[in-house]
Order: sequence, then structure tokens, then C-alpha cells
Amino acid sequence: MAVRWEHFRHEADIGVRGLGPTREAAFEQAALALTAVIADPERVAPQRAVRIACSAPDDALLFCDWLNALIYEMATRHMLFARFEVRIGDGRLDADAWGEPVDVRKHRPAVEIKGATYAELDVRRLPDGSWLAQCVVDV
Repeated sequence: MAVRWEHFRHEADIGVRGLGPTREAAFEQAALALTAVIADPERVAPQRAVRIACSAPDDALLFCDWLNALIYEMATRHMLFARFEVRIGDGRLDADAWGEPVDVRKHRPAVEIKGATYAELDVRRLPDGSWLAQCVVDV
């Protein structure tokens, strides 16, 4: 299965979904979907790396924590991210996210994401062996 990300409709908010051959790939693709809510990820240069770590008792909560950690880093560093490398083990996620400072003319940000929610939160292995990670983000 090829990795991919997508959005799905959810009332006034937006759903982000990542799919991939591994749980890590699904988390990475969902992070790209998160960036795509704000701007075109193709316009974001992976110039600077930021290390992100979080932990949770299950995959779904870990996924939500991962997205909220990214949202926090975007807000406090005024950055957008376009490349991700996620490592998961023993209820812990360690990742590197590469991006650049927001440039309004270059990135044309559409909205600000307030946070990842538990609405439609789902992380699971699909029948074909691939992984899905999704939730709704509050915009």
C-alpha cells in the first residue's frame, strides 16, 4: 500500500487521516494532512529539524498527543512542517519534523489549527495489513 494523507468533512472542523504500511507511516501522513489544513505542504521547505517526543497509554491517545505536539510547535516556533520521521515503541513516540518559518506570501496560510480532538479518533491496522490514523482537528 502506498502512503497517503487525506481530509474528511466533520461539521465546522476538518478531519485529518494518514494511511501507510506501518503505524509510523500513518502518523507521518496524518502530520502532512495537518500541515495541508493550513498550507500546501509542497510549498514548505524542510530546512530545519525539530525534535518532538510524547507518550500515552495507547495508540489513539499517542496519535492525538503527536498532532497536538505538532500544533504547539507550529504555534510557538511560527513554523510549518513538511517532512516527518516517526519512531514508536513502548507507548512512546519520538519524531523529527522538518520545516521552515511561516512566510505569509509563500505559504498563504488558510486557517489556524486550535488542536486535535478525540472526535473520530481512530488508530488501527486495516484488513490488508496497512495502518490508519485519523481524528478531527479544531480550526
